[in-house]
Amino acid sequence: MTLSESKRVQTTGRDGRAPMTERVGLFLGRRLWLQVLLSLLAASALIMLLFPGRSFASVLLRTAVTSVGAIAVLVARRRREKRAAGGSADDLVSLDLGLRHGEVPDAPRERRAMRDLVAQRLHQTRHRRAALVLLVLLFGGLTVLLALTGDARQSIGFGVLTVVFVGWMAFQGHVQDRRLRAMRAALADTDDDPAGRAG
Repeated sequence: MTLSESKRVQTTGRDGRAPMTERVGLFLGRRLWLQVLLSLLAASALIMLLFPGRSFASVLLRTAVTSVGAIAVLVARRRREKRAAGGSADDLVSLDLGLRHGEVPDAPRERRAMRDLVAQRLHQTRHRRAALVLLVLLFGGLTVLLALTGDARQSIGFGVLTVVFVGWMAFQGHVQDRRLRAMRAALADTDDDPAGRAG
């Protein structure tokens, strides 16, 4: 049984189907283009809500153009993670599920893939605290500028967005870091204890 198959079996419920959030996560995890499209649509809708008056098409086009660098970084990162996971999107999605549930793989190839993925992500997020501080300063500065130059509705809307977005980023970063470190420790523990790994 492959890594993908084993995780699919482990995440199914009593009716033989995975929970809805798992199915959505699997569907989106296999389709990076759809993640990018949904993100662009959501960002454009938010911009239209805060700064009405422009056509949605022009806002969407401007958002896509200004997001080219971020999309390129995301695609490159995804390609490296797929290589670490074994080369396919299904393998990467399965490893993500294993990380989310704290399931340590048993097969040597899968353990190597998980170890490589964990090491890669920990390396990529080693400066997450500094990045979070920079994000707080950036969004906080924009909120202050809007308060000084924009109307009250835009200032309040952007202030709420700042608090929610930065809070969500901080929470997700902490959760991901905790999961990665727990998986790294679990892999090291089972490597040091072959009997525990077998049992």
